Amino acid sequence: MATKSGKHYAAGKRVWQRPLLKKILKQVFGHTGFRPFQQEAVEAVMANRDLLMILPTGGGKSLCYQLPALMKEGVTVVVSPLLALMHDQVRALKLQGVEAEMIGSMQTPEEIGTVIAKLREGEVKLLYIAPERFFAPGFLKLLKSIQIAMFVIDEAHCVSEWGHEFREDYRRLGVLKEYFPNTPVAAFTATATPEVESDILLQLGLNEPVRLRGSVYRNNLLIRAEPRRGDGRGQLVDFLRRYRGESGIVYTFTRNAAEKLADYLNRQGFRAKAYHAGLTKRLRREAYHAFVHDEIDVVVATVAFGMGIDKSNIRYVVHTRMPKTLENYYQEIGRAGRDGLPAETLLLYSAADAAQRASLLEELPEGPYRQNAYNKLEKMIGFCRSESCRHGQIADYFAERMEACGERCDNCMGDAEHIDVTEDARKFLSALYRTRQRFGKSHLIDLLRGAENRKIMQFGHEKLSVYGIGKERSRGEWEAIVERLMELGALARGQHRSLLLTPVGAEILKGKGRVKIRSDRLRVKERKRKPPRSVPADIVYDKAIFDRLRALRKEIAAKEGVPAYIVFADRTLALMAALLPVTRNEMLGINGVGEVKFERYGEEFLTLLKELSNGEL
Repeated sequence: MATKSGKHYAAGKRVWQRPLLKKILKQVFGHTGFRPFQQEAVEAVMANRDLLMILPTGGGKSLCYQLPALMKEGVTVVVSPLLALMHDQVRALKLQGVEAEMIGSMQTPEEIGTVIAKLREGEVKLLYIAPERFFAPGFLKLLKSIQIAMFVIDEAHCVSEWGHEFREDYRRLGVLKEYFPNTPVAAFTATATPEVESDILLQLGLNEPVRLRGSVYRNNLLIRAEPRRGDGRGQLVDFLRRYRGESGIVYTFTRNAAEKLADYLNRQGFRAKAYHAGLTKRLRREAYHAFVHDEIDVVVATVAFGMGIDKSNIRYVVHTRMPKTLENYYQEIGRAGRDGLPAETLLLYSAADAAQRASLLEELPEGPYRQNAYNKLEKMIGFCRSESCRHGQIADYFAERMEACGERCDNCMGDAEHIDVTEDARKFLSALYRTRQRFGKSHLIDLLRGAENRKIMQFGHEKLSVYGIGKERSRGEWEAIVERLMELGALARGQHRSLLLTPVGAEILKGKGRVKIRSDRLRVKERKRKPPRSVPADIVYDKAIFDRLRALRKEIAAKEGVPAYIVFADRTLALMAALLPVTRNEMLGINGVGEVKFERYGEEFLTLLKELSNGEL
């Protein structure tokens, strides 16, 4: 194992220095410095340490293994779940002058043979493969015959059956440590609860790994959620009109819904395509290609689309139905604003979504996994209806604490009316207390509403003083009040989904605390809304100049047959529009412009920027 000594690390036969690392960082990747946690990750990998890194989408995980891969002896093998993602990453690396290849089912035997020959000749620095490739005949033997610098497991949450995207082929990757006990393994994911994090470590058999966890909070994301009116198409179109010409993803629940909604959006004047697992490979490939090359603006998709998508300029993500877990939701909204510029998310939900999700869980066998799934669904339902900070709720789910976000979610923008439901809350808490905290929400609501069902009669609860004292409230209203009490910490979950009174709840029951709830949750009146706001950008630039730079980027991308964001990211163009570089050195000072990309595209952008600097708009 490598040891730290001054400003040097020993990694294999090569001794590297931080100045060299910074030089390659700028020369190849165009970056002048590291983002949070990147340098620690790079140094851990260079020291031949195992690594588990949990960093939100857009945090720069790829750099943490791509940079050391260029400095270490041998091949870095990257396990990734999606062929389209691998293809895009390999293409982007080649444009930066990096020797990267992939082996996947889209390639012919001849193409795979060419890659294998390059591996044997030492002409590959990064090799991208799908997890099932490891178990193809002869592949492990091939890896044993060449020098491996490290293994990288991308989307590592797929290893854990407690995660939201468990894959059996990922689970089998624990054999890496058996076959290559002295080769470091670096695992990366954007999401992992503490339970999933522990499972990743266990299943991959990581040896005293460096563990890095970034904050889940992304201040460039504006998060909104609102009840769906009807089929939600009116709300969706109103939202999309504010982002006409920008890239975005709209998630639906079913394949049929994706196709119908894509057709509808095209009739409304939006450039849209459907994407789901039921389409042929050719149609999925065409939709994906059109989206990443900015030939369409909107992909209407099921969850089959998006994990790890390498497109940085997605400005919005809309869910037309409630996701099944907060992990899924966070992964999916994470595809917006990966370039660090403002992006917005909208979640449309209804009670029917929750019922539909719950009915699917009924098919699971009894046991801890099913109970865990129900708990996750309950968290997702609570998130939709909650009036607490949405960023804070996501952070809490992943065992992180944060202050309210300010104005980066609808709940913190202060645009809702509230009503006092303290007396109703005390009625519910009294019913809970008088039934000895042995029952769940549904039974207690039945008790308050004076239901005459078998369970009420079985326990003699019709004789209690609280029986029927809440008839004036509908079941839906009572459910909202209970959810609010859960948010306030007045209730806790006991065994078999029973509810327990907490010290906070006891204070409210004694009349020493007030409970207020957003009026729209009780459907008292329509919620007032402020005009939509975007997250303030941290770059001030001329939009007309930015648009001219984007137009040039589009021409270059079309000519080279690559997605526009691979030429330069939106954030890099925004910096150009703000700083107006007119010399080679000034251009190289822009974050995102490396020497390789400058040689390829720099002069065309410099020529345009000189014209724009002289006012030739």
